[in-house]
Amino acid sequence: MEPLKSESCDLDLGTIAYANSREELRSRRLDCQEQLQEMFADMPIGAWSALVNEMHDLIAARAVDICERELEEAGYGLPPVSYAFVVFGSAGRRESTLWSDQDNGLIISDEPDAYKEAYFQIFGQRLSDLFEYLGYEKCKGKVMCSEPLWRKTLEGWKTQLSRWRNDFSWEPVRYLIIATDMRYISGDRTLSESWKVFFGKCLDETPELAIAILRNTVRHKATLNLLGQVVTERFGEHAGDFDVKYGVYIPIVNSVRYMALQQGVKESSTLKRLERLMVLDGGNMLLENVQRAFLTALMLRSTAPHREERGIFMSSGYIPQKELKKRPLMYELRESLTVVRRTHRALQRQLRFAERRRP
Repeated sequence: MEPLKSESCDLDLGTIAYANSREELRSRRLDCQEQLQEMFADMPIGAWSALVNEMHDLIAARAVDICERELEEAGYGLPPVSYAFVVFGSAGRRESTLWSDQDNGLIISDEPDAYKEAYFQIFGQRLSDLFEYLGYEKCKGKVMCSEPLWRKTLEGWKTQLSRWRNDFSWEPVRYLIIATDMRYISGDRTLSESWKVFFGKCLDETPELAIAILRNTVRHKATLNLLGQVVTERFGEHAGDFDVKYGVYIPIVNSVRYMALQQGVKESSTLKRLERLMVLDGGNMLLENVQRAFLTALMLRSTAPHREERGIFMSSGYIPQKELKKRPLMYELRESLTVVRRTHRALQRQLRFAERRRP
């Protein structure tokens, strides 16, 4: 892999693939992360975010290899059947920050083997622990390969997806929305491709899902009051701060995902989805505004205060009250939130129309 360079700093992500141990892999993450932080001010946010996610992908693929080897050395042997390691959430959309947590899963071959369930239970737990050692916080929602819900054989996944698509209550629909952003990282790619084909079939054969997904999509926390002022947190340790993730980033992600599903767009990245939607609906000013608002959301997520605790990288995801007093930042935030509100109003009209037409 050729070194990836910027004018202000040389960055060679290719070295990650040659890490021979968990210690060396963590060291290379720290080196790359430090360089990426130095590059932030000199690059467009889209290009910088792409480099961050390339780093995460390379670390994840190498971590899978190291975990396999560690299990073999511990006496568990090699994987008894093939599998695919996949990611969801911001990782699936290639939108992780430097301090995003884990969102991943396993798709295991249906090939018969008496040992595979026991092996991949151990493998999933060890791999999640390894990611934590590498600095990735465990997912509070437990979307991880250590969890049986996100670690299944291909046939097991098909059964689970079928069950979710036939239940329009909040939680199954939320799981389906998470699944929409699945992306392959390493292992047997044919398993993830088969998974995607079946998932697409589930969506195509269940048109009623569109309303359920739209109903989930239009629900989000208030971000602007009636006077157009930014709504900050009222209580708790973040009182006076603004929630970037759930105030602006997630509402845009969810809206674009729904529009992409409606148009049959197969991309998992929000920016790629927007690019495709703009091609399909040329001249749509709202989509162009959404794209600008989304880039602002990426920038705000990447500049939110972060910290390291016990070797794990974390961020509050909030813009501090003192930062909100800076006029340029507040102007960009308010502009983005106006776009979010306009987009959600359009989707709410769609939902009302769709529900009136239901028998």
